[in-house]
Amino acid sequence: MAECVDRYVEMVRAKTSTGTLAPSTAEVYARDVHTFGELAGLDRVLDDLTGGDVDEVLLRFARKPDGRRATAGPTAGTAAAGDGAPLQSASSQARFRRSVSAFFQYAVLAGWVQLNPMPAVTVKPKQRGGLRAERRALTAEQAGGLLEAAQGLVETGEQDEGRADQRTQLRDGLIVLLLAAVGPRVSELTRANTEDFFVNDGTRYWRIFGKGGRTRDVPLPGPVAQVLDAYRAQGRPALDRGREPKALLLSWRGRRLARGDVQAVIDRVLARVEPGRRRSVTPHGLRHTTATHLLAAATDMDAVRRVLGHADLSTLGRYRDELPGELEAAMRVHPLLGPVRPR
Repeated sequence: MAECVDRYVEMVRAKTSTGTLAPSTAEVYARDVHTFGELAGLDRVLDDLTGGDVDEVLLRFARKPDGRRATAGPTAGTAAAGDGAPLQSASSQARFRRSVSAFFQYAVLAGWVQLNPMPAVTVKPKQRGGLRAERRALTAEQAGGLLEAAQGLVETGEQDEGRADQRTQLRDGLIVLLLAAVGPRVSELTRANTEDFFVNDGTRYWRIFGKGGRTRDVPLPGPVAQVLDAYRAQGRPALDRGREPKALLLSWRGRRLARGDVQAVIDRVLARVEPGRRRSVTPHGLRHTTATHLLAAATDMDAVRRVLGHADLSTLGRYRDELPGELEAAMRVHPLLGPVRPR
């Protein structure tokens, strides 16, 4: 198992040099297959695994605490973890299964196994989790608290007289504002370059390079554009070591910010939110938050699709959570009846 995992990961990463796979996609495959090997047993013979063995691994993965998400009070689906840590979401479980399936497809071609065990897997999605992940979209109150904390951090950064190489307040505030206002994928955020932002007819735009080589130009709200300007004028020069002349977001060492650093930034900003309005959230959760509140505000669905960078409108359903009271609010102002008074 250990040898097969290492050789597969080497092959996957090699595909990034030819452009067959995006580096971020290759790292996801590599991480999932490493996890699969650890859960199945690195000392086992790969060809000995049966569908039942893979079933067991899928179940163990489903109940594996998600270390990427911080715990902020009890949430649905955490009891099985024993320590209150959030479990794997349904989308994470589906992604893990796809990665394992791709691994075995390659194993068949490489002659590592005689039969692919995936067709014999019997565990269904409900059995894999049986637990729905906590709501990913923040409520308006929770999102407002996070945005206020980000703005407060920006104001602190503009007035900070501390060491220049430790001034990350402007950067951290900008990251949260971009995630919450525009809803980019975390890979799109970390890949952003300073040259990707431009002004057209007085409006600041972000040219986002998304999946499948598609690009989209998204206008930035005024407050976000102001923070961007402050960061580029003050925050970024303080972090620049001449190593990454194009990267927008830099670490204090002057390197392009990594995907894993973004969650730590969000958690630092969350710590500034008053407890009553605080709830842990991932970068993808902020993407859900953007979609949910834009759609709840009756923003044109196609406009939301273009902001998020989806090729199809049907995909929006996965990025849409229900908000308390939204149906009642919608029916109080009916497009055919006008304002309706409750009886």
